[in-house]
Amino acid sequence: MHKPSLETQDDGLLVEGTLGGNPRCFEVLVGRYERRLFGLVRHYTRSAVEVEDIVQDTFLKAYSRLETFQRSSAFYTWLYRIAVNTILDFMKRQGRNPVRAVEDPEAVTGPRGVDETTERKSIRPDARLEQAEISAITRGVMEELPEIFRTVLVMRELEQMRYQDIADVLQVSIGTVESRLFRARARFKKRLLQLHPEFAASQINSPDKESKA
Repeated sequence: MHKPSLETQDDGLLVEGTLGGNPRCFEVLVGRYERRLFGLVRHYTRSAVEVEDIVQDTFLKAYSRLETFQRSSAFYTWLYRIAVNTILDFMKRQGRNPVRAVEDPEAVTGPRGVDETTERKSIRPDARLEQAEISAITRGVMEELPEIFRTVLVMRELEQMRYQDIADVLQVSIGTVESRLFRARARFKKRLLQLHPEFAASQINSPDKESKA
């Protein structure tokens, strides 16, 4: 009987193979997710050297902690959590405080049942702009946000992660994710209009059809 290749095995089997002494299994996991991690880290730093260092550090930490992986969650969710913590630790070491000037994000919670379509379109400048220009504007405004809000926006708006996955990564409730997203989108919109007032009357309709449950 033909034995399936490592590249076709699911993450759980590759984790088991790595723990069983086959380093090739972890190489497959690295190849499977390194592009997504590079994309994530680039939302926080434009330095190619820093991006590579953070991604490498994330995989080294994941490898050394692989025995702690609980199969009740997806491997990428677990890996993503390590990556986010590695990013924030790196920023602290560089003197870039990841929670600068931010009040308790749960102190003022956005109303439940808020129109998700209205809120999501707040962080998309203008459909008529070139994609590169939109990306540059979005990145610039993101850099103005406290990291506690920036991180949840990156996960939801740029990485298109599910609410439950965001909650798992941040180890908070879905209600807390909703609260932070509501406030993050409001801050993004306010800062966008301060920096680029020409977008006051031009926002894209971008409905979010996913259930938060």
